[in-house]
Amino acid sequence: LNMTLSWLVIWAGALFLNPVIADCNITSQAVTCEESGKNLSNIPTNLFQNVTKLSLKNNKITLEDSDKKILQRFINLTELYLNKNIITVLYNNSFCNLTNLAILDVSNNRISTVHKAAFAGLHQLSVLNLPYNSIAQLDADVFLPLKHLTVLNLQNNFLKYFNINPSFKLIKIILAGNPWTCSCDLLDLQIWLTASNVTVEDENSTTCTLPNSEEKISIKTAVIQTAECKIAKASLENTLNSTSAIKHRSSALLTAPTANNITGSNGTQAELPVLGKSWTFLAGVLGFVLSTTLLIFTAIKCPTWYHYLISYSHRRLEENDSEMFEQEFSADSSSFPAVSDTNNEDPTVTLEKIHTFVPEDDGFIEDKYIDYYVTEER
Repeated sequence: LNMTLSWLVIWAGALFLNPVIADCNITSQAVTCEESGKNLSNIPTNLFQNVTKLSLKNNKITLEDSDKKILQRFINLTELYLNKNIITVLYNNSFCNLTNLAILDVSNNRISTVHKAAFAGLHQLSVLNLPYNSIAQLDADVFLPLKHLTVLNLQNNFLKYFNINPSFKLIKIILAGNPWTCSCDLLDLQIWLTASNVTVEDENSTTCTLPNSEEKISIKTAVIQTAECKIAKASLENTLNSTSAIKHRSSALLTAPTANNITGSNGTQAELPVLGKSWTFLAGVLGFVLSTTLLIFTAIKCPTWYHYLISYSHRRLEENDSEMFEQEFSADSSSFPAVSDTNNEDPTVTLEKIHTFVPEDDGFIEDKYIDYYVTEER
């Protein structure tokens, strides 16, 4: 009796500290919790962690990080209904811990973006409902983690094309209600639908619109020129490769440090990219321009420097200069003492004798005190 009372007290305390407000139905095989239409903005935290079927439809749940953490607790969950909420993005690993989940319904939301790893970890998922959303593009590998998926519902979205992986396997797919375009972008999906023998539900309503026309044709029977698509695809790949090469070169030019290693803010040595050939070419051009400028400057300034360094100049005497020299010499000779009468030679003869002792004149006078510029002016 005491043991029974103890367990009752523990059970009552647990209920008091963590009351279960959800409408849950517990059976020997399943725990079903119904939380629909309660105007919830977040997934309740006080649910049974061993819940197997959880209905949260017709609420205001956005499936943000806090909701993702709560969902990770329900490892026994096999069915999850999040339809008619306000989810806009399915982020990576939104259901990563729900390894037993078999049915996931996120229809009638506002989903416009589905990340590549949004369904990672759902290894047992067999039914995925995504209709009545705003999905315009899906990654080709977004459904690859779903190895046991058999039914995929993409009805009434904004899909114009779907590049699906050829190895993707399904039993049934629903694609009606999307604005498919009968162009090369739809070729991969058309080939996959034919090769995989998947059942297309509402096939007659699953149509695509011809370019530049309002005519609608079945998505599986639309004539798409394979050869033209291959040429267009090859041209697009070449363009993308050229663009990526240009971006790579631009990024190489932008990373312009001259040292292979620098010290980071934490004191560690960070490896830096090696300079490309473009910098070598630029350095060569700059060197050529600088050397040419220096040569031109030297050629202009060299004559001026030459005149400053040379302190004298040789110049041939002109006739006027010779007469002036003789006059000055005569004036100087008149100041000499008079010659005695015993000397019968004329002064002119004396002058000639004097000149006989002068070394042969080469016509140049070398005098470092003669200013070259003054002589030029005279």
